Amino acid sequence: MPLGLIALAIGGFGIGLTEFVILGLLPEVAADFGVTEAAAGWFITGYALAVAVGALALTAAVTRLPRKQVLMGLLVLFIVGNLLSAIADTYSLMMVGRVVAALCHGAFFGIGAVVAGNMVSPNKKAGAIAIMFTGLTLANVLGVPLGTLLGQSLGWRSTFWAITAIGVVALVGIATLVPAQGRGEATSLRSEIAAFRSTQVLLSLSITIRGYGGMFGAFTYIAYTLTSVSGFAASSVPWLLVLFGAGLFVGNALGGRAANVSVPRTLVVVLAALTLVMVFFALTAASQLATIASLVLMGGFGFATVPGLQMRIMAYAGAAPTLASGANIAAFNVGNAVGAWLGGVAIAAGLGFTAPLWVGAALAAGALAVLVLAELLAGRQSSVSIPSSRSATAACSTANG
Repeated sequence: MPLGLIALAIGGFGIGLTEFVILGLLPEVAADFGVTEAAAGWFITGYALAVAVGALALTAAVTRLPRKQVLMGLLVLFIVGNLLSAIADTYSLMMVGRVVAALCHGAFFGIGAVVAGNMVSPNKKAGAIAIMFTGLTLANVLGVPLGTLLGQSLGWRSTFWAITAIGVVALVGIATLVPAQGRGEATSLRSEIAAFRSTQVLLSLSITIRGYGGMFGAFTYIAYTLTSVSGFAASSVPWLLVLFGAGLFVGNALGGRAANVSVPRTLVVVLAALTLVMVFFALTAASQLATIASLVLMGGFGFATVPGLQMRIMAYAGAAPTLASGANIAAFNVGNAVGAWLGGVAIAAGLGFTAPLWVGAALAAGALAVLVLAELLAGRQSSVSIPSSRSATAACSTANG
């Protein structure tokens, strides 16, 4: 395994930690700035919106530049943003820090996925992408609990100082371990934008929004489900979320291996399983044992989609995968927002705290339906299809440089 993949994973770990750790520190942050928790919640919303903007705008702006140097520049942006958060003495400066750090999020994962795929042989691309995203899963499994504990013990600013240091480590790692990648054919902005003329690229984005939105729509309100329906004590929730994170970690790894064999088959099986797991979860949420199993499986099948979804859109983008890959990262965040909103609407309608699970199952089923439609359309096209990872990786390999 190329050591450069570890450097990319460290960068992903820091970025994932930046996004999610503030969830456990909102009370401390709100108290320090003298604002309500609702106002502090805008640090999360502002970050998510900036991710979507950066994934498209920033990726488009740097598409003509060598990818290794771009990744290093994005990490500098990440370091500056978290440094601003660590030293912020006003609410406004903290928000600026969050936005600056978020701008690199989508572009880093989008471009990083292309770089990771180019570092290995064609039949190992999905696995390489999964290794990079392992950093994101570890941020959920280990980073968020430890970051929250650090912030509660030494003050929330200490967490952002630690994240800043992680960014420096990732920057040094990428500078020394990731091989240089030239511009190649994929650096023309016009060709990158032209990729969105592909019906399959647009369908891939739709699958990502629905599939990932289904899982996170349910996950957003999972604490309420665990305490109000399953009967767990509030003090048990962090440890249950560690189990969910463990499911993410395993699912990401296995999903990458499966996608190396067949991207379409992997996505069909995983999305179908995710739908069934959330239906089972909704029906058995009153059972603590069933809830624990469902929680792990929901995380596992939910994140098992990530390598395949990235592979699919990169394949159909052909020789211009960079912007399409970044757009898919934006689609993940749009899915998060849509799923959370629909789950909240269901709860507000008086449908109870299992309602987000039913909403999530419906979204995942919708993603499966779009995927089946996309594969049927692909079967009628003679130019590009991805019945297995070999053709997917062949399409990706044209972006090497």
